[in-house]
Amino acid sequence: MTTPAAVCIGESMAVLLPERTGPLEQAETFRRGFGGAESNVACALAGLGVPAAWISRVGADGLGRSLVAQIAAHGVDTSAVRVDPDRPTGLYLKETGDGGDHPHDLGAGRSRLHYYRRGSAASAMGPEVLADPAAAPLLDGAALIHLTGITPALSDSCHRLVRSLLAVPGRRISFDLNWRPALWAGRDRQALRFLMNGSQIVLLGADEAREVLGTDDPEGLRRLLPRPEVLVLKDDGRRSTAIARDGSVLAEPALRVEVVEPTGAGDAFAAGYLAGVVHGLPQAGCLRLGHLSAASALTVRGDLGTAPPPALVERLLAAGPAEWAATRVDAAGFHPADAS
Repeated sequence: MTTPAAVCIGESMAVLLPERTGPLEQAETFRRGFGGAESNVACALAGLGVPAAWISRVGADGLGRSLVAQIAAHGVDTSAVRVDPDRPTGLYLKETGDGGDHPHDLGAGRSRLHYYRRGSAASAMGPEVLADPAAAPLLDGAALIHLTGITPALSDSCHRLVRSLLAVPGRRISFDLNWRPALWAGRDRQALRFLMNGSQIVLLGADEAREVLGTDDPEGLRRLLPRPEVLVLKDDGRRSTAIARDGSVLAEPALRVEVVEPTGAGDAFAAGYLAGVVHGLPQAGCLRLGHLSAASALTVRGDLGTAPPPALVERLLAAGPAEWAATRVDAAGFHPADAS
């Protein structure tokens, strides 16, 4: 088996998706899937040609077995996923509004996730993961290890795991803030600043930066986070900006996308950007690949889109500003400026 270039560590949960939109109390049938920031990134990396592994823990239950199988089916190495005989696999339900007149309808196109993850198998992970005989070779051989701000909020042991990973010299760590206020209730959110400052690559949304760090100004962010190689600031559907250690900035506008559903776009952007890093692309190429990957996720229902064909990716990465800006994306695919 190919040694993974990227290793993603964190919880993935089973998800139940109602077959119809509207309030959950009206849902009678559900289909099963999986979801989790780190496993989403691993799947998207694999789809972009980057050998990826996902390390986690699931319960000894059908939901855990199913989600591991689904993630592996995306080409992700799941050999270091452990089964916990005592704790369950986490679960969440997704609710999507349909614009009807029910008093609890969320509104057309709006969605909400309902989590049932307290005491899950993944929340019991700790620093012992680093010495696990299946996980250690993956971590030692990876060019990149990807973490998010979700994991340290799951439990004290998960927080220690993240700190232990950051303490190992010579490893290149990417850290996506992935701010989840509910998970951090009662915890010191300033711990996130320490964790981000200990990483080499930091990804964060402009809204997240304002809430957690008090600013989305590049100069202000660099004063708060001086150590990472690069900060990647995502400004919704407008642009992404790479802020170098010396404070210099490089921005790439987002593509024009006819959005089907926003869930998973942030994870997809992270995967695209990190795929560019692994492939040695220049900074502008990494940002553009992030936008291409995010656009793929925005035009499907669910967290994972399909990457555009390699030839189209190559063309759009090399496109001039006018062609890039004129490219449209919808559920039918990518439409470069001169496409008929």
